Amino acid sequence: MSRHLERLLEIDGLLRQGRRQTSTSLAEAVEVSERTIRNDLTFLRDRYQAPIEWSKARGYYYTDPDWRLPTIPLTRGELFALTLGARMLEAYAGSAYSLELRSAIARLAERLPEQTWVDLQQVAEERILFRSGAEINLDPEVWHQLEDACRNHKTVHMTYYTAGRNATSDRNLDPYVLHIYRGTNPYVIGYCHNRQEMRWFRVDRIKRLQVLAETFVPDPTFDARDHLEMIFQHEAGGVPLPVVIWFDAPTAPYIRERRWHPTQEIHEHPDGSLTLHLMVRGMNDLKRWVLGYGQGAIVREPPELVQLVKTEVSQMQNSYKGGQP
Repeated sequence: MSRHLERLLEIDGLLRQGRRQTSTSLAEAVEVSERTIRNDLTFLRDRYQAPIEWSKARGYYYTDPDWRLPTIPLTRGELFALTLGARMLEAYAGSAYSLELRSAIARLAERLPEQTWVDLQQVAEERILFRSGAEINLDPEVWHQLEDACRNHKTVHMTYYTAGRNATSDRNLDPYVLHIYRGTNPYVIGYCHNRQEMRWFRVDRIKRLQVLAETFVPDPTFDARDHLEMIFQHEAGGVPLPVVIWFDAPTAPYIRERRWHPTQEIHEHPDGSLTLHLMVRGMNDLKRWVLGYGQGAIVREPPELVQLVKTEVSQMQNSYKGGQP
């Protein structure tokens, strides 16, 4: 932003405060000469048709308080879209950007008539609601440190909590990319020095993070988009395997209405059922997803996934035998 434009915005803000403003008071506030202030006021009148008048009682003031300096070419609809975007990001991605977004949008809104902005806020707050379900505790500082480490190719040292083992561990990581899965699960994807492979780590499970002075050279063969396309949900390990799952007629509509994976193919059957074909790495997340459909889904291939589901169902049956454990 040029110094001239910045000064015009400051003058505009001072004139809207409702206090008596003179060329002297404006010059002192903006830290320029009174001559510069008079030139700026003339510029506002001539270039932007600013309705600025002077009176002994009020000093400089706007005769039309709804007039706005057209420095931000945003329409009402565009600002509303930004407002909803901020609400959505805050609801689904945690608080990492919420303060910055709200501040930025409020500054943009200063260019709109006050009542227009109030109306937009009311609609955004009361008529369009975003709910993410279970909330996460995302530390904004950890997220922003990872942003910097990804951008500058810095290795990080972290203390990480693994929910599956209910244990913490220390490890070094070369962070490649940040990924928000399904809007509520923030991950950092990178090369884990402990496992010697690309791994995913939930950012909200990082208990302590230190950005090291050590830098890394990214693997030129790693393509984030290709990497994400071959996984199901967030499980990235293993060799890609062909997966075949049959869904009965009552369950099939829920499968048809979404694209679950970039490789998916759906084969329809006369009775209303369907068969879903995928090529996927990692079977555990896929197992949990299939079990969510209960008897409405049957895994046909691969044998590894069939056995995982059978074992899980058998153990669930055992858990419910003989009453409460």
